[in-house]
Amino acid sequence: MSTLIGISPPPTAGNAALQLHPGDNVAIARVALSALQPVRLSGAEIVLKNDVPFGHKLALKPIAAGASVLRYGQVIGHASRDIAAGEHIHTHNLEFEEIVFDYEFPVGDRPAVPVRGTVPSFQGYLREDGRVGTRNYIAVVAASNCAAHTAELIAASYALEDLPPGVDGVVAFPHGEGCGHSIGPDTDQLQRTLGGVLDHPNVSSAIILGLGCEVNQIDHYLGPDAEARRDRLVGMTVQGSGGTSGTVAAARREISRLMDRAAAERRTETPASKIVLGLNCGGSDSFSGITANPALGLCSDLLAEIGATAVLAETPEIVGAEHLLVRRARNRAVGEKLLLMIANYKRYLSRFGGSFDDNPSPGNKEGGLTNILEKSLGAAAKAGTSPLNEVVDYAERVRGPGFVFMNTPGYDPVSLSGLAAGGANLIAFTTGRGSAIGFPTIPVIKIATNTPMYRRMRDNMDIDAGRMADGLADVESVGREIFDMVLRVASGERTCAERLGHKEFVPWRIGPVL
Repeated sequence: MSTLIGISPPPTAGNAALQLHPGDNVAIARVALSALQPVRLSGAEIVLKNDVPFGHKLALKPIAAGASVLRYGQVIGHASRDIAAGEHIHTHNLEFEEIVFDYEFPVGDRPAVPVRGTVPSFQGYLREDGRVGTRNYIAVVAASNCAAHTAELIAASYALEDLPPGVDGVVAFPHGEGCGHSIGPDTDQLQRTLGGVLDHPNVSSAIILGLGCEVNQIDHYLGPDAEARRDRLVGMTVQGSGGTSGTVAAARREISRLMDRAAAERRTETPASKIVLGLNCGGSDSFSGITANPALGLCSDLLAEIGATAVLAETPEIVGAEHLLVRRARNRAVGEKLLLMIANYKRYLSRFGGSFDDNPSPGNKEGGLTNILEKSLGAAAKAGTSPLNEVVDYAERVRGPGFVFMNTPGYDPVSLSGLAAGGANLIAFTTGRGSAIGFPTIPVIKIATNTPMYRRMRDNMDIDAGRMADGLADVESVGREIFDMVLRVASGERTCAERLGHKEFVPWRIGPVL
């Protein structure tokens, strides 16, 4: 019998695989399983026809060619040939099929989730507009790639300096965009993204830094809409400040003033209803939908119950599960807006000959996820069971409360950048293959879906949800563990990504390069 280091308790015929729904015709290997090994599920014993890797699927009964394969009680594709009981199921014998759903729209408006019990609190930075920061940064945001290096030099000049208590740092937002754009939706989206990270509750004050001649002019950020933040937002260009070295010196003079203001700000006790938690996953595996994502979903429901907000992202990774989300929409208009986001994304992909099923990466497939339907059904679990109250486009301001969906790509750094621009003041990130991602101004909590990866990447992982697959914890206990950590991190506890200095930021470019 094959075993995997770190798995506990040791596998037996009765616990070697997991059947996730009574109607499923597949089970998930809890460990790497060998051919001829017996597996016992629902009182019946089957003998494996071939090796089944850790996290992969095995057939519980014969499945005829063309018949549906079910996981989570949902269709994840059809058999491309006859499959015998005990046979490994993956890309070699399971085909993707685009499913047309008969959507169940709500009738009327669902009532809001009532606030239950005492609302806990955290120590946060109350801002003038009523939002609350979980961190207190000074941001240097490049308006274009032409200013990116200078922005990094400005932030790096503070790396060895002792900053005043309460100031988390001076951080740069370099990126490769801002010029060579077609004017219109592409520039609008970039400006919305950069505007969101400039005017963010985790940012005490900021510099918007341009070269001077790029398409994305800094004047956009300094107009009438920014009047209320005039004392917190400074505009500069490299061309107008004496070149690279002159700009670094000029920026440091401005930051000296901004630093005094940031140092005077203090954490105060704040209701946890002010939390806006971004939900994301990356490097997913077959255990994502079994352990970390359902546990994060319970945390999302706990947030909804106290009037806080949880924001699910990654449009390609709800395809195949969108019918479940439409069923939970607050009203028909919200459900139809969700489907419109998917339709628009499909048109976007078709311009490049792409398909939603291009989304699962080689690592996802190695981890047992065969296609986008299977991946999406597990990914959507991060959103729990609360009503879908709001749907927003990429980097749009999230109003909340409750469960919100944001249209983003599945590509992790681009998705996190949209959530940040929308106002998420924390992010919870589940991963099965292992991810090290962070964000310049937002703490990112990493939740491992399986214990072996958690142990391999211990310095990157905050929570081990893999204990659920081992029978050592349940969704309730791990969900509450995540919820409790959200409150602690909101009050200042550092995540692994913060301690390691991860600061990934990538805006979503949707148009041509000119």
